[in-house]
Amino acid sequence: MTAPLEVYLTVDVEPDCPPFLWTWRGIDEGAPRLLELLERRGVPATFFTTGAVARRSPALLERILAAGHELASHGVTHRAFDRLDVETARWEIEESVRILRDHAPIRSFRAPYLRFPDAYLPLLVDAGIEIDASLAKYKRGHRAARRPPALRRVAASITSSALRLPALVRDRWLDRLASPVVLFVHPWEFVDLTKTRIRWDCRLGTGDHALRSLDAVIEYFARRGARFRRVDELPAGDARARAS
Repeated sequence: MTAPLEVYLTVDVEPDCPPFLWTWRGIDEGAPRLLELLERRGVPATFFTTGAVARRSPALLERILAAGHELASHGVTHRAFDRLDVETARWEIEESVRILRDHAPIRSFRAPYLRFPDAYLPLLVDAGIEIDASLAKYKRGHRAARRPPALRRVAASITSSALRLPALVRDRWLDRLASPVVLFVHPWEFVDLTKTRIRWDCRLGTGDHALRSLDAVIEYFARRGARFRRVDELPAGDARARAS
């Protein structure tokens, strides 16, 4: 008997479309719309949240947790870790965990832009992180690097903007994804940024279209009998294979 697909829906909770914008419409407008969709669908998610968001909008974190979702770390300032020295990287990790643990246990981490140097993996272990979700299968040079024994790793399956493509194109792409399927979105995608002067793939299909598209993606996997899970439910046994 074939095991059901495992789908991990993740959300990078950050300012609007960094590094192009640093506004907060996604937090104020987009996140509530996303939470309403997840509640209606009964789908759990993992919210990788920056320390800056946690300080600015603690009520959003409480709403995320009250709905049964996982709260996880996305650094503090949304700076790229591959441009940070080791002490700054350590501060980003430890400070974000400190801030977020005022709200919930923090077991999972994702680096901004899904860029995280292998040399910094021990910093996650030192901060009590158990799962790193900073890899991306769709990126050139993706590989499952050697990791500390205490750390599990899982890779994003597809870039977020691909979920906003026309259904005929998007669903053919989704057809090829192997379990575990790791999807990610951002709250700012659910705000209309189509006329904003940012990179085309960031603004394409944002707003109502993005919300309808995510609803359709959830329905697509539900029809296939997929099981939706939080990242902190990632089984430990074959985590390295899951990141390959």
